[in-house]
Amino acid sequence: MTIVLNNLTAAHADDVEAIDGSFHIKSRLLLSSSQNIVDFTVVPAEPRVKRYEHDNPDDLASYIGAETKLAIIAYNNQRPAGLLLVSENWNGYAIVDSIKVDISHRKAGIGRMLLDAAMEWARLRNLSGIMLETQDNNVDACLFYQRYGFILRGFDTGIYSAIPATHDETALFWYLLF
Repeated sequence: MTIVLNNLTAAHADDVEAIDGSFHIKSRLLLSSSQNIVDFTVVPAEPRVKRYEHDNPDDLASYIGAETKLAIIAYNNQRPAGLLLVSENWNGYAIVDSIKVDISHRKAGIGRMLLDAAMEWARLRNLSGIMLETQDNNVDACLFYQRYGFILRGFDTGIYSAIPATHDETALFWYLLF
């Protein structure tokens, strides 16, 4: 297994499209909050697969060569395997705008390598840490972020409520402080 990370260029557009960021839902996080501490337990959920739309080429293009953004594509044995999009957020953190690892390349260390790159980029920019948002039904990702050192600091039960496909999802906000 050979994993290579490359800065995203326009030449990678077809490779980005080939990355399948879907995931299997079989559980979700049951959240609780007390005295500024957010906690969770994992509970069963109706099994299904969640798929995302393809990345907008115009959005991707805004990352290429941008001073305040980072875009990396990962390859595993020369096959597109992951994508990371990071930018400087208004609050002094780096924000992971998108991170995905192809469903057939998970558990190979690619997610960790992508977050390592985000952390290095954020530290070089003297940012306070990294933040990201995911959903309560992406349990594997949540547990990965927790193992990496992120802390669940907040959630929003209404952010997806107007979107029929995601109306029952809760947004989770994770922080890695430097």
